[in-house]
Amino acid sequence: MKTTEIAIVGGGPGGMCAALVAANQGAKVTLFDSAKILGGQLIKQTHRFFGSEKEHAGTRGIQICAMLEGEIRKNENIDLHLDATVVAAYENKVIAYEEGDKYEKMACKKIIVAAGASEKMLAFMNNDLPGVYGAGAVQTLMNVHGVIPGQKVLMIGSGNIGLIVSYQLMQAGVKVEAIIEGAPAIGGYKVHASKVRRMGVPILTSHTILEAYGTECVEGAIICRLDEKWDPVPGTEKRIDVDVICLSVGLSPLTELLWQVGCKMKYIPSLGGYVPARDENLETTVSGFYVAGDASGVEEASAAMIEGKIAGLAAAASLGYDRHYGTLRKEYLDDIWVLRSGPVGEKIRQGLQILAE
Repeated sequence: MKTTEIAIVGGGPGGMCAALVAANQGAKVTLFDSAKILGGQLIKQTHRFFGSEKEHAGTRGIQICAMLEGEIRKNENIDLHLDATVVAAYENKVIAYEEGDKYEKMACKKIIVAAGASEKMLAFMNNDLPGVYGAGAVQTLMNVHGVIPGQKVLMIGSGNIGLIVSYQLMQAGVKVEAIIEGAPAIGGYKVHASKVRRMGVPILTSHTILEAYGTECVEGAIICRLDEKWDPVPGTEKRIDVDVICLSVGLSPLTELLWQVGCKMKYIPSLGGYVPARDENLETTVSGFYVAGDASGVEEASAAMIEGKIAGLAAAASLGYDRHYGTLRKEYLDDIWVLRSGPVGEKIRQGLQILAE
């Protein structure tokens, strides 16, 4: 059986930062990602990041990805496995993974789960018609492969992703007919909403989609207004001719490996669904298993990177690689506290408080 000191599942922003911090402390790290390209969500994020200079404010996600990947590939303490899917984890810290046509097992001293999140679906009539996409899939098509999904789009969801992808669609020459939002207020940053509104795109709050229509693919959608109880208002139905319906209705943490080993889990809607209980070092209730990034609760990529640093530092320190541990730990904890401060981070703070109870 192969061995490693720290196995990290997921090569997105959280996993990459966890690998770098742990490896720079001196630990031997094995980093797994099921994709052929390292970077997770960063590979399709062409917008500039907010936050402080430490969180790469003003830098595009694709540039951050390239920078982190360059550091990982030249770090001798990191063994990188792409196109390798970790399919099982066991309480004795053994993982099983598929790589190519091989099925392997690896004994680990510590495991960090940074598997990210999956897109949520929305229930409406004919939601299985070709032309119904998740916002992440649209981003991948355009920003990774250079392919537009269609010509006219209805965006469902006004969070940051819905607003950003709408703007990117327009930059690619695609018409966004409207953005609809079930809540009575826009969910994303005002700066993103203002950009799409200036380009003539209506944002309809307290609205939902009733059905998609078309024969072999999407030809349009029927939307309506919602009342204060989130029930459709009769007589407000409206047909919109589009060939793409893009869903940006949230993400669900990918926590299957943590369920497998028996971590204590708690359902917290503001964090995306079921998330693992963990301490300040991001160690779960099963000793030696850590979590970082969207698998711990859905946030921005900046939060995932800091959580990766915290988990990587803690896992390495538990193995005796504890150079400047106190200083670095305080720095990372201060950074995550600042990132979650203010009204923007209120939902996350409330979720974490519930998790701690």
